[in-house]
Amino acid sequence: MSPAPRKQKADSAAEVEKQASAKAAESVPKAEDAEETAPAEEPAAVEASAEDKPKKPARKPRAKKADAPKADASGDDEPAAEEAKPTQTPSASGTGKRTRKAADKPAAEKADDKPAKPARKRDQPRKRQPGEAPVLVSAKARYVRTSARKARLVCDHIRGKDVEQARAILSFTPRGAAKPWMKLLESAIANAEHNHELVGDELKIASVHADEGPTLKRYRPRAMGRATRIRKRTSHLSITLTPKE
Repeated sequence: MSPAPRKQKADSAAEVEKQASAKAAESVPKAEDAEETAPAEEPAAVEASAEDKPKKPARKPRAKKADAPKADASGDDEPAAEEAKPTQTPSASGTGKRTRKAADKPAAEKADDKPAKPARKRDQPRKRQPGEAPVLVSAKARYVRTSARKARLVCDHIRGKDVEQARAILSFTPRGAAKPWMKLLESAIANAEHNHELVGDELKIASVHADEGPTLKRYRPRAMGRATRIRKRTSHLSITLTPKE
């Protein structure tokens, strides 16, 4: 019998890697070969596509804005205020916000533009001429829903007092009739300031009184089919102020 053929020895790992790298290098085309194989008609095609596109009409030049007329030297010395123009500032979201530039003016002009406010009449005390009768300022409240007796219990405390003292007394009086008297006192002070040019803090109460008003009659059912009368009384309040001597 003939002997069996011997197996060839396996190539080493280094030789196998060299062969694989050589095959990969042969398969990748070189840059020079790629340039040679590229079609030579590309520039012509680009020119043809450029000619096919419609040309945009040329823009007309913008007309120059007329210069603002210069102020004459013989005119006023005050500089003309520039008109405020809205300007658009870019924002993070892409939409601009319009802001307005304030016209720059010197501080002296701004002070001159604001007219001086006249002093209020109530702050200027009215001078009393010699021999003139004292001014009497009155105020009245009619049909107040309280009885005249209850109103008199309050007004007796403020008769002859200064305005400041009367305010303090009425604000701390624990009676329901004190609120109408406080409103009436403030009304009389306002009349003195606006109608007679007097200072409110320099007044005192000359006279104060409460008169009876009409009585509203109502009825309430009682026992055994009877009815008793309910009298809802009203009063008229009046106060008079005069300047302190």
